[in-house]
Amino acid sequence: MTAYLIKSVSVVGAAPTDLLIRDGVVAEVGAGLTAPDATVIDGAGLVALPGLVDLHTHLREPGREDAETVESGSRAAALGGYTAVCAMANTSPVADTAGVVEQVWRLGREAGLVDVQPIGAVTVGLAGGQLAELGAMADSAARVRIFSDDGHCVADPKLMRRALEYVKAFDGVIAQHAEEPRLTEGAQMHEGEVSTRLGLTGWPAVAEEAIIARDVLLAEHVGSRLHICHVSTAGSVEVLRHAKARGVKVTAEVTPHHLLLTDSKAETYDPVYKVNPPLRTGTDVAALRAALAEGVIDIIATDHAPHAVEDKECEWAYARPGMLGLETALSIALDVLGPQWDLIAERMSRAPARIAGLEGHGVDPAPGVPANLTLVDPAARRTIEPAELASRSRNTPYARMTLPGRIVATFLRGEPTVLDGKAVK
Repeated sequence: MTAYLIKSVSVVGAAPTDLLIRDGVVAEVGAGLTAPDATVIDGAGLVALPGLVDLHTHLREPGREDAETVESGSRAAALGGYTAVCAMANTSPVADTAGVVEQVWRLGREAGLVDVQPIGAVTVGLAGGQLAELGAMADSAARVRIFSDDGHCVADPKLMRRALEYVKAFDGVIAQHAEEPRLTEGAQMHEGEVSTRLGLTGWPAVAEEAIIARDVLLAEHVGSRLHICHVSTAGSVEVLRHAKARGVKVTAEVTPHHLLLTDSKAETYDPVYKVNPPLRTGTDVAALRAALAEGVIDIIATDHAPHAVEDKECEWAYARPGMLGLETALSIALDVLGPQWDLIAERMSRAPARIAGLEGHGVDPAPGVPANLTLVDPAARRTIEPAELASRSRNTPYARMTLPGRIVATFLRGEPTVLDGKAVK
């Protein structure tokens, strides 16, 4: 295994120092380090962060390899600075059995670019009728700890309660896609002034807020862990703030696109901006940003949702919801938060690793810790070109936008997956 000596790098925004990576761990940290056998990387002007962790990624394999594979999604993740991603269960077949989650886990190990941690379905086939094999998935080689029907809400309160009770046995967490389905039938975008003007059926904010309110009460009653996916409204923030103040074991995520884009994008009728939950108002965006800084929202998660051309380049009403996110998330975080490196490390690495229980991830570079880290050039600016992305899909809402920051290198247990901004394999 090649040793690497990173010279004059700022670790999470601190004063420049040297990092020596050897045998998969950070061997030494300090000024003036030497290692004749090591490959030297000039870290001047760069920031070293713990490898990013995404709690919400769609890798599409098995079933939709035309849109993404575990390998292509892993490469996109590594290029985005990630060392671990949690793969959602809405594949085909659905990841609702030990066999399917183990397949995804093994594909991730074979790709060797990031640690791929499967998320298991809460219900069989994501149909909301009966619980999936939660215990078998937890006991499998994949050691599943997060369960979600993402893309669908676990709408039945009795079933949701049972799921929360079940996962307590192994300190699992239910990640809820908060959407009351009866309130969003036929919905195409956020319900508000823009939807009224465009004549598109609206997705009301209360459809999200009502489920979050219900589920924090259930989680409090059961004493179990609850995670809320892709929070998108100011009202949801207030529900979460109140629940956390009462000590409910709830965590929450926000996506890069909900931190940056608003429902005004629907005025273009470009389906690249169609997403679930939908883009909201400027007031919601401001509330989400404040909640992220405050810690009411715990993490940034990409909801990376690749789609084949035919599923996006069509009429708005027929387009599938979702956007790419892995290769641009850190740039959006920099754009929104500025160079608050400790906050970025907390929201994009440490906290998601804690929620997912991923050992060896989310740990700041220090002697003896696994060398899962990424090097960022904060001074660089780049224009997003869809054709240059590693994903098999091209549905990025940031096409031709110029964003701050560039991933220079990513290391997974001491092995580079990205060097000089390019994938190693």
